Amino acid sequence: MAGRRGSAGGRPRGGGDAPDPPADAMETRRRRIDAIDRDLVRLLNDRAAQAIALGAIKRQRGLPIYQPDREEEVLKNVQNHSGGPLESEAIRRLFERIIDESRRLERIATEDGGERGPGGTAPVST
Repeated sequence: MAGRRGSAGGRPRGGGDAPDPPADAMETRRRRIDAIDRDLVRLLNDRAAQAIALGAIKRQRGLPIYQPDREEEVLKNVQNHSGGPLESEAIRRLFERIIDESRRLERIATEDGGERGPGGTAPVST
């Protein structure tokens, strides 16, 4: 049957000892996402620490924690620096949440005089 062809090079399709490429690709992507997530957590915690320090400065200067003009500036900045694939509005929503959490931490830091408990949490009353 000279007219019939198998896969390229006459090798059988599937089987064999080679790993399934889609599964490899999926695991590679998952490992990369896990690494990015760890980086994001580190960066978000660094950002939170900066927000806590900023809250102390605001307190010393008698400034309010919530400064809508500055928040809008931050939001526009991150939107302008997004090259996709996340849409500008998605970036805005994500950073609105990040800013909300940062503002919450600033409030906690200013309410307790900047003293933090273990792990950066507010001290526990006993």
